Amino acid sequence: MTERIFRSLPLRAAFLACLTVALAMVVSPAPAGAQPIYPILNPDPFYVQPPDLAGKRPGDVLAVRPMPPIAAFPGVGVVQIKFRSTSSEGRPIAATTLALLPANRQPGGPLLSYQHIINGLGTQCSPSSTLYTNDPNLVVREAPALNVVLTRGWSILLPDHLGPNAAYGAAKLGGQIVLDNIRAAQRVSELGLAASPVAMAGYSGGGMATAWAAALAPKYAPDLKIVGAAEGGVPANITKMARQLGFSPHPAFGLAMAAAIGLEREYPDRFPLSEQLNPLGIDIRNKIANACTNDILAAGAGHSVPELASTLELTSDPKAWSIADENSLELYSEVPNIPIYEWHSPIDGLIPIDSILNTISRYCGAGVRVQSDTYPVPDHLTAAVLGLPTALNYLEQRFQGAPAPSNC
Repeated sequence: MTERIFRSLPLRAAFLACLTVALAMVVSPAPAGAQPIYPILNPDPFYVQPPDLAGKRPGDVLAVRPMPPIAAFPGVGVVQIKFRSTSSEGRPIAATTLALLPANRQPGGPLLSYQHIINGLGTQCSPSSTLYTNDPNLVVREAPALNVVLTRGWSILLPDHLGPNAAYGAAKLGGQIVLDNIRAAQRVSELGLAASPVAMAGYSGGGMATAWAAALAPKYAPDLKIVGAAEGGVPANITKMARQLGFSPHPAFGLAMAAAIGLEREYPDRFPLSEQLNPLGIDIRNKIANACTNDILAAGAGHSVPELASTLELTSDPKAWSIADENSLELYSEVPNIPIYEWHSPIDGLIPIDSILNTISRYCGAGVRVQSDTYPVPDHLTAAVLGLPTALNYLEQRFQGAPAPSNC
């Protein structure tokens, strides 16, 4: 269902319209007492944020437990890891990941951190929860390709890369969680991954987390030995997308609103969205604050900024726009120190292709080995399906130590 919905979206779809929504509201008169809304706490005590995080290093293991098998990955063992990571503003947080462990894996065998697309504001929308439900959204595209590499003996990590507050839209956060989930898995001695070569992959929102992890790694995680990353359909500049979008009603406005809520959760002092919503805006916010994709789409369908904001005055507040800049890969000055495989559709209506090309050009100019492929299909998610097998074969070559190709 999710794929059919995304195929129906017009140009510059709503996922990253979040910033236009929020920036239009950030200087508006505020209802008294409006505060950010956070997800309902997961009742499972494994997800509780421990009180002593400040004394832990990024990637330190906080808890480990075996998990039941996942139907989409038959015959594969599953372990859940809770670890220390870092918020966008530098605060210690606890995050979680699932480790898929094939029966034929070898100590020190390949390790892939795969970042799923996550569209949601509830903690139950994360891979560690959704993969144990009947909702197929997380596995219908990726599972076949991932099962192929599991048969090769690769171990796979599936991090909950939106973090404990389900901060949908916070791209830099996702990159840090990805790097720390690799650190954590390699610190669980029982898994035998300490000496494993590591790669990363993901598409769309998962590609954004992957791309940020690759760019952040030289400074945030120089200890990791990563052989390469495959990132597809990356929304590389959310500032640009925000400035290009208008304020008309949109069938997927709920996703835009969800991302604005996620950014407020991550930057509550700099992004006071809830203070700027009118009563209808607060009502819709409350309806989607713990929802996943389909319920978010249903609640927000056909709405627009003018309906939800206290005023239509646009903001020029540099604090608000700086958040967009901080989460736009094209504007991040550092570059990866690993080979990159990148793929996208040149006619993708969801993301600005020029931002991808500009980012690739900057990486090439800095000496990064980049292989960039295009899949000329008219929708965002078909490109994901077509490119993922090639992306994983590219990473197989990196695991084998073959020289990385480049078409810079």
